[in-house]
Amino acid sequence: MGFLSMLNRRSKQKGRGEEREMSFVEHLDELRKHIIRSLFAIISAAILMFFLTDIIFKNILFYPLNPDFPTYRLMCWLEQLLKIPGVCITPVKTSLQTFDMGEAFSLHMKICIYGGLIISFPYVLWQLWMFVRPGLYDAEVKATRGVVFITSALFLLGVAFGYFILAPFSINFLVGYQLPLVNENESFIKAGSYINYMIMFTFPAGILFELPVLIFYLAKIGIVTDKAMRKYRRHSIVGILLLAAVVTPPDILSQLLVAIPVYILYELSIGIAARQTKKRDKAIGLNEDLADKE
Repeated sequence: MGFLSMLNRRSKQKGRGEEREMSFVEHLDELRKHIIRSLFAIISAAILMFFLTDIIFKNILFYPLNPDFPTYRLMCWLEQLLKIPGVCITPVKTSLQTFDMGEAFSLHMKICIYGGLIISFPYVLWQLWMFVRPGLYDAEVKATRGVVFITSALFLLGVAFGYFILAPFSINFLVGYQLPLVNENESFIKAGSYINYMIMFTFPAGILFELPVLIFYLAKIGIVTDKAMRKYRRHSIVGILLLAAVVTPPDILSQLLVAIPVYILYELSIGIAARQTKKRDKAIGLNEDLADKE
C-alpha cells in the first residue's frame, strides 16, 4: 500500500456511527501523534540507559572483550567436544582509550540513542502499524496479523546475531591483526572506533534480517515472484556480497559472517514468495471466474 492510499484511508467516527474520509491535515495530525509517541519511547529508553552506564558498558557493550563472553565459552566447549584444535578463541588483550576532550560524553550519548532505538523498536513499529491499520480492509488486516511481532523478532534476532556472532569474531580478527612494529602483548584502540564497529555489527544486521518481511509484501502485491528470485539468484548473491562489504568492516571474515545468513534468508524468502504468488494467482483466477459468470 502506497503513501497516497494510506492518506486516503477511512476513519470511523464515534458518535455518528458512520465513516468519512479524513482530510490531509487530519492525517498529518494523526501521523504527528504517532511520531511523538515513538520519539518519547526512544528518548525514555535512552534516558534509562544513561543512568545504567556501568551495566550497559561493562556488561553489554564491552563484554565481547571479556574471555567469559558466551561465544568464546561456546567455541572452547566445542573444541573439547569435537576434539578439533583451533576452534577455541579468546579475545586479544585490549585497552580502550579516549583522546579528544568531550569524546567520552559524545560516545555515551551515541550509545544511549542507538540503544534506545533498539529497545523501543517494537513499540515504534507498533505505532507505525496503528497509523497504517485503519487504511486496510478486513482481509488485509487478517493477512498481516502478527506483522509487528514477526518484524520485531527478526530485527532483534539480527541484532543478537551481530552481537554474539559477528562482533566477537570480527573484533578478535581486527584487534589481533598485528604489524611487526606494534606491541604484540596489548593493543591500544580508540573507544570511538570500537563503539562505531559495535554499532556497525548490530544495527545493520537487524535491518538485513527484515528481508523475509519485505519479500512477503512485495510478493503479495506482485512486484516480486519466486521465479524471478530463482532466475536472478546469481545476481542476488553478488548483491548480497556487496551489501555485506558495505555494512561490515573491510575484512573477509566479517563479510562472510553477514553474507551467509542473509543468503539463507534469501532462500527462505523464495519459499515465502512462492506461497504468496500461488495465493495471489488463485485469488485472481477466482475473480476472473466470477466476472465470466456475471
